[in-house]
Amino acid sequence: MTSTLPLLPTAPAAPTAVPPVPAPVGRVRTVAAWTAVAATVPYLTLKLLWLTGHPVGAGDAEAMDDLWLLNLLTFGMDAIAVVLAFAFVRPWGRRAPAGLLAFPMWVATGLLGTILVALPLFLLSSLVLGPEAARPGSDEGPSGWVFTVVYGGFAVQGLALITGFLLYARERWAGLLRRDRIGDLPHSPTLTTQRAFACVAALLAAGVAAARLYWAFGGAAGLPVTWQEQRGRSVAIMDAVTAVMAVTAVAALLVLVFRRRPEWRLRGPLAVLWTAAGSVFAWGSWQLVAFGTSVTAPADPRAAVPGLLPLVESVQVVTGLLVLAVGAVALVERAAAGAVRDTAWAAATGPAAGTPEAPGGADVESGK
Repeated sequence: MTSTLPLLPTAPAAPTAVPPVPAPVGRVRTVAAWTAVAATVPYLTLKLLWLTGHPVGAGDAEAMDDLWLLNLLTFGMDAIAVVLAFAFVRPWGRRAPAGLLAFPMWVATGLLGTILVALPLFLLSSLVLGPEAARPGSDEGPSGWVFTVVYGGFAVQGLALITGFLLYARERWAGLLRRDRIGDLPHSPTLTTQRAFACVAALLAAGVAAARLYWAFGGAAGLPVTWQEQRGRSVAIMDAVTAVMAVTAVAALLVLVFRRRPEWRLRGPLAVLWTAAGSVFAWGSWQLVAFGTSVTAPADPRAAVPGLLPLVESVQVVTGLLVLAVGAVALVERAAAGAVRDTAWAAATGPAAGTPEAPGGADVESGK
């Protein structure tokens, strides 16, 4: 006899976990990344020619042998910019550790952002005051088209790379950049230490700004003899920009650590701090390497760098690192506090945690 019992319903199979699909990269970020890569091609090609013994556009062909290591270093720096540009649009860039991308991008923002500020000022001064006259005894420099290719490429590369990074950061650190305010930074046990280091950075930055402004307005104390004789308008503009960057960096940091204007969005002071501190650190480091080491050691003893110039450059590096360290600690503590808050909210409200009133909800995301 066959059984007439009805078939019992079987339990539904457990749903298979589907990994989240990352959001597609926007067209603007893609264009910015590829523009940054394209902007590096002329510079990398020029450096490759110089490294292989073809001094195209160089004013002094014999000097290329002495500058081989320096050219290799700058070639590598621009190659890193290419890697950064790809990281902003490729899947592996989203999985890369934050610090592995943030630090080189911080340096790149400092170098390229300073050029984006100084280059228009130099061009404006040339229009108002006329072309800069060659100084007696100055060496023949690179051809005029080399300046156009190099700094034109830097300007395009800076705009494109920074744009790509901003869009990448907006996706990866959306809450920090969209909704957080200065008042949201926690009053942690390390706040007193943060404020102490910020004050030290402010004192160092004041010294850097004073020295750079003194040189920008024609002062010569502490400079090599040959620099005193050949110092041009472009160097003076760079000194003035560096002075402004030093003051701006510590001003933004003091606003953050002393919680001034707690109603301000965090992204404004953070962007100023990021760019200005990167400029102070990157250009101080670059000048120490390029002009204060044996890489470019001059044969003329009069060109030897005296104590004040490398001292100012070293103080720039320390100032930038102090600002970076204090800012990083404050942001890490904010991220940790936000994670604890969101976890506690989810545990207390359960499914309701995804509603607009929850920490990750629509009202908070829109900044209301």
